[in-house]
Amino acid sequence: MRWKRPGGRARASAWLALLTILAACQGGIGDPPVQCPTAAPTSTEAAAILADATDATVETTLGTFTITLRGDVAPIATANFVALARCGFYDGLTFHRVMAGVLVQAGDPNTRLEQGDFEGVGTGGPGYGFAAEVPPDGLNYDPYSVAAAHDDQNLNGSQFLVCLSDLNGILDRTYTIFGLVTDGTEVIDAIGAAEVTSDVVQVPVDPILINRITVGAPEGTPS
Repeated sequence: MRWKRPGGRARASAWLALLTILAACQGGIGDPPVQCPTAAPTSTEAAAILADATDATVETTLGTFTITLRGDVAPIATANFVALARCGFYDGLTFHRVMAGVLVQAGDPNTRLEQGDFEGVGTGGPGYGFAAEVPPDGLNYDPYSVAAAHDDQNLNGSQFLVCLSDLNGILDRTYTIFGLVTDGTEVIDAIGAAEVTSDVVQVPVDPILINRITVGAPEGTPS
């Protein structure tokens, strides 16, 4: 569940992934460029980002699911996810970890260039980290909750996980909850049922890709 800063071959993969990300973040022909963030948003920036962001539609190769965002309880983590989604950071990444009955995890940019079980899988991030926002009392790691995955210093980045079952008492409360899957839970279940390389590595045998994440506005129109 934790990601670590890449080193060695993984660092080279991260640099290549960064170049790909920067290219992907330029938008389509005729569109103004949308730059990916180089740091987590400030409180002021987060408020502006979240003003027109209530949900995220995640299109994958196994179907589409919707995350209702919780910027009210985790503004920095939620705004960071939204900013990365809007610049195309997640497009083409895979769900690189599937723990059957426990959780699924995605958001490692290394998986843009390499898929399956490779050296450094699960170690990538956006190039920066930021402090976790502890979930308030009453907000729990229930099935289909979406949380930020953090590194060994409890710093959040780009990776996120979706709970497949009640993980209260299993996950410590250092994982920032920033959303809940409210539609397409059957897609999450399908991802969670994917065959993996081994019980230790837990990488899907057949890559499961994120095609696109679209963030929705309060009126229901795309951002």
